[in-house]
Amino acid sequence: MPKHRHVSPRPAYRRHAWSTVRTVFVSMIAGLVIMATLGFSTPTQTEVFAAYIDENAQTLAAVSSVEAVPPAVRHNFSASPGPETLIASGTNYDWAKLVLLLGEFPITESNVTVMTRWMRQENYVDSWYLRNNPLNNGWGSGGGGGTGRYVDLVDAAANAAEALNTLPRYSEIVATLRASAPTDEVERAIWFSGWATGMYNQGAHWSYDPVPVVTAPPSAWGR
Repeated sequence: MPKHRHVSPRPAYRRHAWSTVRTVFVSMIAGLVIMATLGFSTPTQTEVFAAYIDENAQTLAAVSSVEAVPPAVRHNFSASPGPETLIASGTNYDWAKLVLLLGEFPITESNVTVMTRWMRQENYVDSWYLRNNPLNNGWGSGGGGGTGRYVDLVDAAANAAEALNTLPRYSEIVATLRASAPTDEVERAIWFSGWATGMYNQGAHWSYDPVPVVTAPPSAWGR
């Protein structure tokens, strides 16, 4: 009697597993063949990146013209020393600037140079504040010949500016100061204006040396 060996049947799940993997693999191959046949190709990484950029690109709104953007506004500022600043400093140069300021003349190097030279011709430089009347002005000082006295140098500056802007014979001085003309033009206008009866010997007595800075005592400024 023949002997029969007991053979264990192969587990069904192993057969099924192998069949599923094989089926998926075969399907993928078939899919690729069909895509190739129809002209499809698998996109490369570069193509995928380019497609993403196309789909997510940003656009910029262009300005139609330069005029559409309003220009930036910039303000210009200029500053002149105030009276109190000049009074506090208290030099002959400060008094010259105070006359120009009160007379509404430009405070320029040319104008200040002429004024300080003019003051030196009238009262000399070390005593430029004599009688609180640096230009020996008779307008409002009580001295018709320019020998009068002012209350202080501030009052003297106001009267000097007023005299220049009021009396017709000083119009040429005013015009040259307003134009901040070269010093020789302003000085010539002073010589022939009648401010000084001797006309500074038609300019022959006029000094052109640099005028040193001299400070007046606070009392001369009314301080």
